[in-house]
Amino acid sequence: MDHQPPKPSRVYYFGTCLVDLFFPDAGMAGIELLQSQGLTIVFPQGQSCCGQPAYNSGYRAEALKVARAQLDLFPGEDPIVVPSGSCAGMMRKHWPDLFHGEPDEAKAAQVAGRVWELTQFLVHVLDVRLTDKGEPLRVTWHASCHAQREMGVVEEPKALLRQLANVELVELKREKECCGFGGTFAVRHPEISAAMVGDKVADIEGTGAARVVSGDCGCLLNITGALDAGAKAARGQHIAQFLKERIHGR
Repeated sequence: MDHQPPKPSRVYYFGTCLVDLFFPDAGMAGIELLQSQGLTIVFPQGQSCCGQPAYNSGYRAEALKVARAQLDLFPGEDPIVVPSGSCAGMMRKHWPDLFHGEPDEAKAAQVAGRVWELTQFLVHVLDVRLTDKGEPLRVTWHASCHAQREMGVVEEPKALLRQLANVELVELKREKECCGFGGTFAVRHPEISAAMVGDKVADIEGTGAARVVSGDCGCLLNITGALDAGAKAARGQHIAQFLKERIHGR
């Protein structure tokens, strides 16, 4: 980590499009995890998208327009916590490039420098300690490409899972491989995407895990869709929702 601030009393929460549309319970779980550490959560109501879908598809002007609409929502110095390595990576790593040469370049860089992926923030800033109240369960962890390669999120989620006394974490043999989602990649190359998620599902099955936990909802959409289509026993879940359930015993 290039910058680790002391524990703040207040943070912003950027909920992301996919959490809002498909996994709202995961978004609320992330907020509750932060609140359990005594933090005040500020959720700007005008937030929408980080601009990543357009940016990754080559629509730079459209991505800039969407991203610019978020800039004034996060004034001051408070950290911005994001329950997605993918969206956090867009904001932290790509906004400086996207806004380069623009009148609001400095503002974008200032906002980008305050962005944290949720599990990074829980581990490195809050140093959380979790008490597991759930039943014994075997799980595995799927790391998204952007979380690993842009935000450097590798060990943090697994460190949180390993704090849970009744949870057995079995790592995937091909953990660093993409699940085949890739935003619009899954739409433009459905056959390749299907083959990739098929490999991921086989890897998950090989662990014997009842649950595959991840920090990115795009991956979860792809993986849980493949699990359902194949009538597989394992279920998918966002890590925020999983942690919340474990510390509450349900």
